[in-house]
Amino acid sequence: MSEKHKIRARRSKHRPAWVKLDNTALLFPAIASREMSNVYRIAVTLKEDIDGEMLQKAQDMVLPQFLAFRMNLKTGIFWYYLEENDRKPPKVVEENSYPGAYINKSQNNHYLFRVTYYKKRINLEVFHALTDGYGGLLFLKELVYQYLRLSHPDELKGEKDRLSPGLVLDMEDSYVKNFKSAQSRKEAYRSRKSVIIKGEHLVRGEMGVIHGYLPLDQIKAASKKHNVTINQYLVGAFVYSIYKEYLKGATSDRPINLCVPVDLRGFYDSHTIKNFFAMVMARFQPEKEEYSFDEVLEIVASSLKEQITKENLDKILSYNVSNEQNIFLKPIPLFIKNIAIRSVYHSTVDATTATMTNIGDVKLREPYSKYVEHFYAMLAMSRGQELKGAIVCYNGTLIVTFTTRFSDVSIQKRFFRIISNDSVEVAIETNDYREDE
Repeated sequence: MSEKHKIRARRSKHRPAWVKLDNTALLFPAIASREMSNVYRIAVTLKEDIDGEMLQKAQDMVLPQFLAFRMNLKTGIFWYYLEENDRKPPKVVEENSYPGAYINKSQNNHYLFRVTYYKKRINLEVFHALTDGYGGLLFLKELVYQYLRLSHPDELKGEKDRLSPGLVLDMEDSYVKNFKSAQSRKEAYRSRKSVIIKGEHLVRGEMGVIHGYLPLDQIKAASKKHNVTINQYLVGAFVYSIYKEYLKGATSDRPINLCVPVDLRGFYDSHTIKNFFAMVMARFQPEKEEYSFDEVLEIVASSLKEQITKENLDKILSYNVSNEQNIFLKPIPLFIKNIAIRSVYHSTVDATTATMTNIGDVKLREPYSKYVEHFYAMLAMSRGQELKGAIVCYNGTLIVTFTTRFSDVSIQKRFFRIISNDSVEVAIETNDYREDE
């Protein structure tokens, strides 16, 4: 591979291409388990039932063109790394488990992703060490294009069986590329113990899913009315729902800290298909008896504005990369690093209440868009976070999906009620009614 892709290419038969894990990816193998899979799902619903054999063929045609997805996680002496996987592509099967289930490498030909389907829906699930939502969406879109070319050969006969023109599959480590200088933890982060949501759980292994379908033009109008962005509006509604339903509107000596991943590509002119995001916190601490939605929204929006700046993101990126590049840590064996990483992670999980991520506005090439109904994103649970939200927009409809292990859905109901009260027409769908998905 070229220098641009930062791949240590070994082209002999016995030594395939390999690449270091990016800075964020280093965390996931150390903490992954069946209870905390670190697997996310991006799904697409077509306007027709899926043919499983044809979907398998489409995956097998696309996969050779995505080196980033043809990777096997390997254990080195000092760090994990990714090595090109020359095994048979993973088997595409009808969905038979809840979203975000742990990916067992040995049962998946050592690939770190899986493709499943259910009626009209195609699901792509990815172990986060491989790539973030940006990379996952690129792969899913190309998979959909190829599937549609196979299933509609006459209508799409002018389209070639190849990747989209102009598609960039850069595999550089943008964290290291944009690293400037070490920043202290105090400058990069301000973490403290947060409200942790607790409650009665679903049966072990189950996950509750609620999709909310919102007209984009109406969400824009509601956000404009409150003088905030769409993302600030939705994050603020989530925080307010936790405040009203879990804290019951009471004061708290701990803040509600809602984790919001930020795609760094636009801030650093990157097109990497590897992970490249940072975490910021939407913070709200109820210090008086009663807050209105507008008050909470203003606090949350201000919190996000302060953190989502190039200067602050530089500090977060530099602090994280400086730890990886610490010359005193490099020679420490991996098993000791894993113990340390898990210890640090477990000591900080009580600093986050929940997560809400925004994949953005999905655009499909013509003439493929007419075959596609919706896109979704879903997050698996992590320690201390058993309620998460994900946002995707496609073709004028914004879909907010909540995943949870809790049987109580009062927070989600409050969230959609807040939005409905702002004159937004909300349609709800849950995995209790899978036949409608």
